[in-house]
Amino acid sequence: MPPRLGQLFSNSRIVVGLLVNLLSSICIVFMNKWIYVHYGFPNMTLTLVHFVVTWLGLFLCQKMDIFSPKRLRASSVLLLALSFCGFVAFTNLSLQNNTIGTYQLAKAMTTPVIILIQTTFYRKTFSNKIKLTLVPITLGVMLNSYYDVKFNLLGIVFATLGVLVTSLYQVWVGAKQHELQVNSMQLLYYQAPMSSAFLLTLIPFFEPLTGEGGIFGPWSLQALAMVFLSGLIAFLVNLSIYWIIGNTSPVTYNMFGHFKFCITLLGGYVLFHDPLSLHQGLGIACTLSGILTYTHFKLGEQEEGKSRLAQRP
Repeated sequence: MPPRLGQLFSNSRIVVGLLVNLLSSICIVFMNKWIYVHYGFPNMTLTLVHFVVTWLGLFLCQKMDIFSPKRLRASSVLLLALSFCGFVAFTNLSLQNNTIGTYQLAKAMTTPVIILIQTTFYRKTFSNKIKLTLVPITLGVMLNSYYDVKFNLLGIVFATLGVLVTSLYQVWVGAKQHELQVNSMQLLYYQAPMSSAFLLTLIPFFEPLTGEGGIFGPWSLQALAMVFLSGLIAFLVNLSIYWIIGNTSPVTYNMFGHFKFCITLLGGYVLFHDPLSLHQGLGIACTLSGILTYTHFKLGEQEEGKSRLAQRP
């Protein structure tokens, strides 16, 4: 395949992966919101269902020869599975103990922490141009959240732990694919059931098991159908997350996450007539400008890298 055609094909695959993640992520946000509001289904239990359905989906894909599982030692994905559980637990605790504004502001810190981790422990370098794009993005998140930012010690602790564990999880998703020489499906095939088992042990500490609102509560058939549908969408979300990180980088995925946040806010305004103030509109514009600038610089750096490789004797 000619180099230019190969590059175009590769970029097209990334665009498709991003689109799948964008559409499925937006769908699952509104689907989960519907489930929480109308059925009161518990949050962590829903996440458990998502990962169980993800594993079942991968099992079917494997049976259909869409991918071939690669034998991995459980210990090689143990930290990844544990970090996922920590990410879910601390994110929930942060949300419970902080205002939405503080929660969103803390989440915005994930990107610089990922850069710090990759720079310190993985010897990855980032240009100053790339680092500076974090300024408008963080400013945009602050504009979206400042009216609801309130601090308390316990909330800060959980938010900080949430950011650290989430950053590690996203870095490891990419690192493990390269380290173990596996693709997104092969890695998720092992991580999903392990994370599900760990989550199952965490749920009793956060959510009731029986009775109203419990995992074994009296759920209607309609509620269970919606939860299963949410699980199917989560399968696409989880798979696309792993694929994007494996084929781009955790930072790029995070930047895309900020973009999804903006789209979700706009979607809530358009579809559900959620209020959108002037400073939120400015925040969205600021965040999007940072994302576009990051994309421009990142593509430019990739082209420079390819040019240098082409010029080598």
